[in-house]
Amino acid sequence: MPGAPTTPPARIADVDALRGCALFGILVVNIGAFATPWFGLGLTDPAFAGAVDRATHFLVALLFETKFYLLFSFLFGYSFTLQMQAAARAGAPFAPRMLRRQAGLWLLGALHAVFLFHGDILTTYAVLGMVLLALHRCGERPALIMAAFLVIGCAGLWAAMAWLQGLQPPGDAVEHAVAMARKAAAALAAYRDTPVTVIAQHVRELGEIWVVLLLLQAPCALAMFLCGLAAGKREMLLHAAAYLPLRRRLLWAGALAGLPGAACYAWTSVYAGDQAWQLAGLAVGVASAPLLTGAYVALALALFDRLRDGTLFSLLADTGRMALSNYLLQSAICAWLFLAYGARLMGSVSPLGALALAAAIFCAQLPLSRWWLRGHAYGPVEWLLRALTIAAWPRWRRTGAAYL
Repeated sequence: MPGAPTTPPARIADVDALRGCALFGILVVNIGAFATPWFGLGLTDPAFAGAVDRATHFLVALLFETKFYLLFSFLFGYSFTLQMQAAARAGAPFAPRMLRRQAGLWLLGALHAVFLFHGDILTTYAVLGMVLLALHRCGERPALIMAAFLVIGCAGLWAAMAWLQGLQPPGDAVEHAVAMARKAAAALAAYRDTPVTVIAQHVRELGEIWVVLLLLQAPCALAMFLCGLAAGKREMLLHAAAYLPLRRRLLWAGALAGLPGAACYAWTSVYAGDQAWQLAGLAVGVASAPLLTGAYVALALALFDRLRDGTLFSLLADTGRMALSNYLLQSAICAWLFLAYGARLMGSVSPLGALALAAAIFCAQLPLSRWWLRGHAYGPVEWLLRALTIAAWPRWRRTGAAYL
């Protein structure tokens, strides 16, 4: 009846569990950047160039790289529609809420990038969230068309770069390898020295990483924002069972195009020494990664249907409920393990060892998240971001579960 108090809707468990899965995939990739200064340079770390090391790199590139940040991006776009619904229930203007939220997210990301991890994605999400705010009223079909153009355009750009790189004289490759080796040595020294040199190195690398953000992560993330926005308007994850035919098509697309494209990307990343081939493989990977990500969503939803009443599903959902806190905690743990803040393990842990550490960290986060949420309404960072969003102090102790 009009004027009657409304009860906040229950959280969508599948959204939270998918966030939990995305957290693990992102950690598997990010820990590689902490473990070796050679990450992202297009060359193999000479200290870990054996068959097992390369096979591990191949596995991570095949199944994780360029896929799980897309899953997180899709969920960001989907959650945007949940934020719209929450603002409508509260009778609050949507745009001011989101402006405050994105400003808070940018600030968190900037601090994260400077002190913990230069590969931060939060600042990019904060900026792209403003673009999504401007586009949030567009229809589902236009959103999907824009997403397709963004992915195709990004892949085409990297394919053109591969062609241009192929025109370079062979001697340039040798000079490039020498330059990258010097760069890796300097980074290793800085990251192992003192906390001050760690921060200085982060700032230095932030001045270089903008090309990757602008020409790779940003367009692909925005494309998945738009896909998530379209899915959220249909409430697809609330009524997942009604979309079984679509989920089957996503699985087939991932198997027939997404996985072969990922294999091409992984092979050229790990085993191709020529930079032109690496860029060509990246172009193929950019084009195919959304298909494999879509297949991951379909596969995860099928598994959730089987595991819904089990412990693993509920642990994943709890971990995903405080995804922002867990993402930052992952970086804090890795920074302590690998950088001068603590154990200084950078350059001394094999790829397989780093993968095992990622699994151990995530397994520890599962029960930790459950323990925290037994007594609290939100994760600690989620609570702070909510306060900025609604311009009021939210409840701290747990009395229920809602999105805002």
